[in-house]
Amino acid sequence: MPTKRHEEEEQAEVRKHEQAEALWPRHPRRRATETAASILMGQTVVATAVVLLLCYVAKLVLVVLLVSVLIAFILAPLVNLLEMTRIPRPVGSFIAVVVLGALIYGGLYFGYNRVTGFVQDLPKYSSRIKHVVMRFREQAQKIETVLPGNASDDKQTVRVQQQTSWSDVVTNNLGGVAEVLLMISFIPFLVYFMLSWQDHVRAATVMLFKMENRNTAYVTLGRISAMIHSFINGNLAVGIFTSIISLIVFGALHLPYFYFLGFISGFLSLVPYLGVVLALIPPVVAGIGVLHSGGMVAIIATVLGVHVFALNVLYPKLIGKRLQLNPLAVTVSLLIWGFLWGAPGLILAVPITGAMKIIFDNVESLRPYGAWLGE
Repeated sequence: MPTKRHEEEEQAEVRKHEQAEALWPRHPRRRATETAASILMGQTVVATAVVLLLCYVAKLVLVVLLVSVLIAFILAPLVNLLEMTRIPRPVGSFIAVVVLGALIYGGLYFGYNRVTGFVQDLPKYSSRIKHVVMRFREQAQKIETVLPGNASDDKQTVRVQQQTSWSDVVTNNLGGVAEVLLMISFIPFLVYFMLSWQDHVRAATVMLFKMENRNTAYVTLGRISAMIHSFINGNLAVGIFTSIISLIVFGALHLPYFYFLGFISGFLSLVPYLGVVLALIPPVVAGIGVLHSGGMVAIIATVLGVHVFALNVLYPKLIGKRLQLNPLAVTVSLLIWGFLWGAPGLILAVPITGAMKIIFDNVESLRPYGAWLGE
């Protein structure tokens, strides 16, 4: 006769077998889920690499397209205003493009004499810079002679440098310059068609998605449009503010070509992270040998102060609410797009990343990436 203890042991064994049988089907499912997740991660990495490769290979085309988009957003208010006065949108778009071209031509014509005079004085500035550099070099040589182990060797090194003529430089780069000019020539036409076909392009873009996703696509495009408008208007306002302050200070210090240098310095400060360095170069170079040390300090303090004020006060109020990007995301985007596209990439990195964040925030499966980019 089986005892009670034996019955309990048998029941325990049965329960173990039942639990094992219940758990066994889960293992293949778990392994299948992990395999699917690994495959999805691999596909994501490969797709990202392919997209970056395409961005690098087709950088000129993509830069032209994105620059055209930004210009179209700049001219859109003028086209809308003309449309309100019962001017057909195609005609208003043509007028806006012509007005922009006239403004660019007028600015180039007005600044030609200033630029020419500044270029003619560049040898004088270069001689001043060389004089200052030679003074620092002499001081450095004196320090090197004092330090042990820096005695000059008796051996002399002969360096042979091959001279390159301007004709060789032009010939070697003629193909690249022609390609760039050809692509730039498409910008007016792209801007015109983007303005005249704006509503059609937006509606057709929304229709590319499935019915259940069209509302999300419409909202996403609207938010991206608002972000780009805010980015352009904010940068324009900050650039005008910094240029006016720079003009006033440079003019008070009697800096040569202050009207030209103040405008350049003010808008160069808009370049993310590198802006303050780029904004300092033109006035500092022009002030060498002309201004005393106090004037140079005033120039540096003005550029730094205006840049810090614009970055911490004006920029967050005018642009920060729309972008909502954390500093790490901005830095990484500048690194990536600067590597892919060079100087245009540094300018376009912030709006591209802002648009990506808006897309991530409106697609449920991509929201974690949007949260990583956000503040």
